[in-house]
Amino acid sequence: MRACSSSAVSEGVQRLILKIRLQAHPTADTFRVMRVALLGSGRGSNADAVLRAQADGQLGSAQVVGLYCDLPTAPMLALGPKYGVPATFLDPGPFKTKFSPEQEAFWARTLAEDGVDLVVLAGFMRVVKAPLLEPFAGRIINLHPTLLPAFPGLDGIGQTWRAGVPEGGCTVHWVTAEVDGGAHLGQTKVTRTSDDSLETFAQKIHAAEHALLPRVIAELATRFHAR
Repeated sequence: MRACSSSAVSEGVQRLILKIRLQAHPTADTFRVMRVALLGSGRGSNADAVLRAQADGQLGSAQVVGLYCDLPTAPMLALGPKYGVPATFLDPGPFKTKFSPEQEAFWARTLAEDGVDLVVLAGFMRVVKAPLLEPFAGRIINLHPTLLPAFPGLDGIGQTWRAGVPEGGCTVHWVTAEVDGGAHLGQTKVTRTSDDSLETFAQKIHAAEHALLPRVIAELATRFHAR
């Protein structure tokens, strides 16, 4: 049995008292926010919905800490000044629908340096591969405008419309190496009515997206603090 000096016992008691105090009065570090990055390529309507939910106090302990765009002219970048969130263009490399490996690794380093906990693909039009998937494994989600597993890939709303199915919708899912193949986190169904056009059908799906994505992020923030 190891002997303890009185000073060691005193230090142990002090540490125990400090632990009890922290449990009774948590510090900011104890309940730190879940830091969220929004990645997009276009006008940013989904990002706007998330930021609007944040401004209304509907994201729980999640906090958007940055907008990251792969196009320097993306209207999404204008949401940064509007909501007081840093908005950054990052060069994705020379390809249109994927990163160059070097630039994807650069994006991953940038997100890590910014302390990002959750990466949200909100209208992001590039396939994500190992240089970003591996350092953020289990921490990237995507919003897709169909009821997956139906109609994965590009032009999901158009695929749904042309198939003539009675309902469409949207899905938030974990991002894996399989395009649109990760486990689902939430879905919303949208009924196609006889008087719908492709335009009105798309508008209904976008409205569903704008409600679903903030809700899933808030739910993930709850899980983040329950770990």
